[in-house]
Amino acid sequence: MGREFCRLPATMGKWPSKPFWRGLLITGVCALSVGAMAGSAQARVVRAKAPAASHEAAPPASTSLPALQAQSAPAEARLLEIYKLVGAGQTRQALSKAEALIKDVPNFQLAQLVYADLLTAQMRPLPSMGHAPDDLAAKAPQRLDQLRMEADRRLQALRDRPPQGALPTQFIELPPTTKHAIAVDASKSRLYLFENGPHGLQLVADHYASIGRLGADKSFEGDQRTPLGVYYITSRLDARKLTDFYGIGALPLNYPNEYDRRLGKTGGGIWLHGVPSDSYARSPNSTDGCVVLANPELQTILDRVQPRSTPVVIARSLQWVTPLKTEPQRRSLHNLIEGWRVARASGDLNRLMSFYSPQFANGTRDLNQWRQTLEKEVTQQRGRALQLKDVAILGWKDKSDILVVTFGEVSDGQRTGAVKRQYWGKEGGLWKIFYEGVIG
Repeated sequence: MGREFCRLPATMGKWPSKPFWRGLLITGVCALSVGAMAGSAQARVVRAKAPAASHEAAPPASTSLPALQAQSAPAEARLLEIYKLVGAGQTRQALSKAEALIKDVPNFQLAQLVYADLLTAQMRPLPSMGHAPDDLAAKAPQRLDQLRMEADRRLQALRDRPPQGALPTQFIELPPTTKHAIAVDASKSRLYLFENGPHGLQLVADHYASIGRLGADKSFEGDQRTPLGVYYITSRLDARKLTDFYGIGALPLNYPNEYDRRLGKTGGGIWLHGVPSDSYARSPNSTDGCVVLANPELQTILDRVQPRSTPVVIARSLQWVTPLKTEPQRRSLHNLIEGWRVARASGDLNRLMSFYSPQFANGTRDLNQWRQTLEKEVTQQRGRALQLKDVAILGWKDKSDILVVTFGEVSDGQRTGAVKRQYWGKEGGLWKIFYEGVIG
């Protein structure tokens, strides 16, 4: 990040004539410790703490977790308001709000550092953005860089809002029974929460999130990367059965999914989880592969999502599109799934098998063995209508085009049936099923 100079004297001087956002990106790291720099007991700066490792294995038994402290408004929103005030030259108001924020959320390290900047600027001009005395900077140079990156990512989210009414391209079709969906943009360290209502998916919240130390695109166990793909929350883990390291709870994901396995990816234990009680947030790249949120923000997700039916898309960079533009694609893929259903219900085995890939495998059966299974099922099904309920279609594209299709399979005369998941891939320009299995 390029260096720019700032002067914020007690007279509330303006930022230099550089673009407003460039000035804000590094505000929170102009000082490491106002106590050391200004000799003031007011600073209460939280000492930088090296990020602890995330997990890829089952955690040990729990210690009790303190209750979340009530906040008048989300801490990040309050921090961003302070940035705006600083950018407008209203440093006294910014200082007052920063002091209130660190009183309410004393373990929010980035807020502590913004407060340090503002206190220091009341006494003398700051020589440069990100400046700190050499002896202090030398004690935690990596932490300084991490806080700079955290400030950058949080402000980027304020500046680059998703287009109104747009959705990530991966959400092709979700049934009304899927109440929520989650998308993670690794490049922005951002998690987006959607609610599914009468008018379809609507973005209802977005939060800063930490990912793997070495970034995204997990390939093997221990590579300290967060996986990219389409996943589902499999369960909900109670904080009382976890250590304090995982915060107020955890939501495991089904990594590796069937497409990951097809690519030979390994590892596991990828969760959405919180932070220890002595922290407010992790650095942008600081986990062993999990997606980590501040505890108050994770709580809003724990209160809403449903294990097994909530999809979680993790992308290197999310692409947003309005539902109107994707409607032709949605209809086409819905017709594709309907074609499979008709073939399955008709009893025409040859027609049904035309939907399956020669590379089909579901862990226990190859294509020939699957054909024998389908032949038995078709024989038992003959004469009874077959319906698909609660069809969810999610798309993924990297090395190839992928569909993740989940539905309930219900025969005529029955109220419920097996919940199945299919993975489709493009082969010679045609969609083919390379995995099918019962998930519930």
